[in-house]
Amino acid sequence: MSVCHISKGVARGVAMAPPSKSYAHRLLLAAFLSGRRVVIGNVDLSNDILATIDCITALGAKVNVEGDVVTVEPGATTSSPLPCRESGSTLRFMIPVALALNGKACLTGTPKLISRGIGEYERIFKDQNISYTINSDSIEAEGHLNGGLFHIDGSISSQFVTGLLFALPLLEEDSEIWITPPVQSRPYIDITLDVLRESGIKVRMDGNHILVPGNQRFDLPDCTVEGDWSNAAFLDIFNQIGGDVTLLGLKPNSLQGDKIYRRHFDALNRGWCEIDLGNCIDLGPVLFTMAAIKHGARFTNTARLRIKESDRIADIVTELEKAGAEAIVGDNSVEIRPVPQQRRASLEKENITFDSHNDHRLSMSLTAMATLFGADLNGCESVSKSYPGFFEAIKRLGIEVKDE
Repeated sequence: MSVCHISKGVARGVAMAPPSKSYAHRLLLAAFLSGRRVVIGNVDLSNDILATIDCITALGAKVNVEGDVVTVEPGATTSSPLPCRESGSTLRFMIPVALALNGKACLTGTPKLISRGIGEYERIFKDQNISYTINSDSIEAEGHLNGGLFHIDGSISSQFVTGLLFALPLLEEDSEIWITPPVQSRPYIDITLDVLRESGIKVRMDGNHILVPGNQRFDLPDCTVEGDWSNAAFLDIFNQIGGDVTLLGLKPNSLQGDKIYRRHFDALNRGWCEIDLGNCIDLGPVLFTMAAIKHGARFTNTARLRIKESDRIADIVTELEKAGAEAIVGDNSVEIRPVPQQRRASLEKENITFDSHNDHRLSMSLTAMATLFGADLNGCESVSKSYPGFFEAIKRLGIEVKDE
């Protein structure tokens, strides 16, 4: 893994928010299922998005990429292995779609990705007599997905609901999804429903119940990916630590749940506070970091952070402690105590090396803290998973970043 040095500095200037990874995943899948030529603009070719492109290509799509424009055209349907790289969204979206189309699926990925699990699908497989094998770096399943009644545990991941929502309209039968509360990350389901509506798919959601008529066809028009509120937080945090960054390209009325980060930033600026991460779990690392810099905070509904690209509780706490912050970790909560004032004065002399733990969100969060005193960052290339242009963006804002 590469190491870069992030110098002490203040970010100033204008930055464009990167394209939304959440929307791009779903629009690419909808374009493939539309069975005609669809042009999607403003696509950021992060590793996760490349995984989805690889998978729809493996299923038979013809994909052409020119800059940030992706054109998806139909091709002969195949059942080649689907290379999911390290993208949890890609893996969980593709499993039911591949079964609906081909009656079998072979998905490959890193051992870390496979270890994150497909628990809700395993139960569906057993109920529908779909055979499956989980290996260290692949998942294989065989059997046709049938419509009907599905019960999904809403406390684990909204990705299981999204995967079904893309697959069930393709089946002959009507289907129902009952999501068992508490429903975590509900805004991601709203994004999925938005893309389905754009694609001409009729789905009705009432509370935790979703009715999905069968025998439907996708028809996504040419479209453009909106800006990403989630990754914008890693630029906007510089405004909370003395910077002056104007962010462009964000849709104020977006369905993205992570736009709530601005409300949480305001609370962290005012003083010690309590923040529920239930519907914005991906903001955990950047909010923990800001709490360590500011006044501290207690975070609830944190358990799912342990099954992300890294253990985002243990790993971010380990790194923040290097700068003098402290943490109290519970089963489903984390309290961050800020870096003491007496410690702050000495940080520039300590030659701290942060470790990204190969996690893009830890890498970007720790970069913000590093600009306060200067530090090395191990594994800075991990940002390519979701925001490959991050370091170039902050360089244009005046932050000096050098490869070691």
